[in-house]
Amino acid sequence: MIDNVLVANRGEIARRVFRTCSALGIARTAVFSDADAASPHVAEADAAVRLPGNTPSETYLRADLLVEAARSAGADAVHPGYGFLSENAGFARAVIDAGLTWIGPPPSAIETMGSKVESKRLMDAAGVPVLSELDPSAVTEDDLPVLVKASAGGGGRGMRVVRSLRELAEAVASASAEAASAFGDPTVFCERYLETGRHIEVQVLADTHGTVWALGERECSIQRRHQKVVEEAPSPLVDDAMRAELFDAARKAAKAIDYVGAGTVEFLATDDGRFYFLEMNTRLQVEHPVTECVTGLDLVALQIRIAEGERLPAEPPASRGHAIEVRLYAEDPAAGWQPQSGTLHRFEIPDVDTEFTLGGEAGLRLDAGVVDGSVVGVHYDPMLAKVIAWAPTRAEAARRLARALSGARIHGLRTNRDLLVNVLRHEEFLAGKTDTAFLDRHGLDVLSRPVADAAGVRWSATAAALAEAAANRASARTLGRLPAGWRNVVSAPLRKRYLAGDTEVEVAYRPGLRLDDAEVVEATTDRVVLDVDGVRRVFRVGRYPGLVCVDSALGAVDLVPVPRFTDPDAALAAGSLVAPMPGTVLRIAAAVGDTVAAGDPLMWLEAMKMEHRITAPADGEVTDLPVSVGQQVEPGTVLAVVTPKEQA
Repeated sequence: MIDNVLVANRGEIARRVFRTCSALGIARTAVFSDADAASPHVAEADAAVRLPGNTPSETYLRADLLVEAARSAGADAVHPGYGFLSENAGFARAVIDAGLTWIGPPPSAIETMGSKVESKRLMDAAGVPVLSELDPSAVTEDDLPVLVKASAGGGGRGMRVVRSLRELAEAVASASAEAASAFGDPTVFCERYLETGRHIEVQVLADTHGTVWALGERECSIQRRHQKVVEEAPSPLVDDAMRAELFDAARKAAKAIDYVGAGTVEFLATDDGRFYFLEMNTRLQVEHPVTECVTGLDLVALQIRIAEGERLPAEPPASRGHAIEVRLYAEDPAAGWQPQSGTLHRFEIPDVDTEFTLGGEAGLRLDAGVVDGSVVGVHYDPMLAKVIAWAPTRAEAARRLARALSGARIHGLRTNRDLLVNVLRHEEFLAGKTDTAFLDRHGLDVLSRPVADAAGVRWSATAAALAEAAANRASARTLGRLPAGWRNVVSAPLRKRYLAGDTEVEVAYRPGLRLDDAEVVEATTDRVVLDVDGVRRVFRVGRYPGLVCVDSALGAVDLVPVPRFTDPDAALAAGSLVAPMPGTVLRIAAAVGDTVAAGDPLMWLEAMKMEHRITAPADGEVTDLPVSVGQQVEPGTVLAVVTPKEQA
């Protein structure tokens, strides 16, 4: 029997495993980097061990430190979670060699499937349909487009789509560097890229007694940068005949490597029902909650029981209903999915029924790695939470999930929340037309458009101004009972200005918080009620240094107060390129004096385990390059100055 589990991971996945351990009466041991010292998963553990440092290579990728942490804390088992070393056969062996129970598949199975090149060859021999692997050095025009993929790991890292041979060398180098940083293995390969495939995967579960379950399929076709964003079970594409074939192929894959534990066999499918093996993830998947919701099973509990030697029933339970999960990221989709970092002042999802666990036949589940006040740093993936809705029908699940997201209060960081709401409400999504080209086909400019329209922004800014005025009166030391903006004689309206994105909004109100075009029903420091054309609207206002967040049924609006006077010394030189996020300068491709064309790469930043290319904004000359390789930069740091040709 397992008494104490160390989770060799962080954030949301550690909290998820801890929830099951608590239900089973198993003690919980956490590990944490210096950046994660205040993380919720640390506070929830029975014991926690510090891993000195911040980067994954210093902390969560150090097998020796993780094994020593388990020993020092008295843990007798290790759960790897997903990401980091969860698919590292060497780590699994180190755990077993230390006399600890490994809650995962045999190291030999991890090793076999850890090489996407070798695993495809094995699956082909086992009768599983595959897309052939291509050597990057042997790719020709006839092979294009191709997908460059990291042989180890997943999650969209180390992947690049190549549509011309001249792009291939840079894509291979970039993918290899990213794979080495994220997984410790720079090996990459190529395969034919299907522009509009469907990403279908089958959850498998196998015990040590020879029973192998194909537990259900998930569709994860809506992706950004080859990383899943929306996942659901069952797939709207798969009928009973295709499901039988998928399950048969998944069981063949598991049996071919004597698999034990939870795993996922991933396929790329076409609309006519053909499918091809992509890879097998020898771990629990991020999207496992949708399978739990439709089967009523706790997959983490089953992992633990299998590790303890228990036998699975002969057949898995039947699925019921439909579940949809979205990944809520701190990122800006409209700016090339730029990751965000900083303090999350408020994180509140309305009407949540359960957290990290199962509910009844329908409901809303939240698996979050953050709470109010959490700091999202630059060292790890920027996912904040997974929000899952399950209901008797797909349409009901989509509606429930979209409403919960649109009503969420997420203050302090830009997120992909509006994009998720727009996807869930899109007519093609609701019709089940969800291939991997969904985001490209419908356009990020449309899908990432804010839920709040121009009128919603205007009334939200009005609410922000009225709440600020109420706060000023509440804190006034003299004449605090006078109405806000009071004057002895008639005066011009009071005015406040805000930036909503790149749009400036001006609000005018009169003494006593009176508006010319609406009635102020209520105005306090955090709640404003306006009657607009006979319709009452409630606005909840969160005020923070340099930021006002307004939430209402019209949509969430983030506002930056515009100061009455600006500092001329704060202006940047023309042509300045500034760091869009905190990160590390990885490579520099230009020098002072170089002539560059618009779009030419100048340098690469690493942030949140991804590479971000910084390009020239226009044709010109590089006149300043104040950073160096390895330098840590903060948002707003000047990286380079490109002077346009006519000014050079």
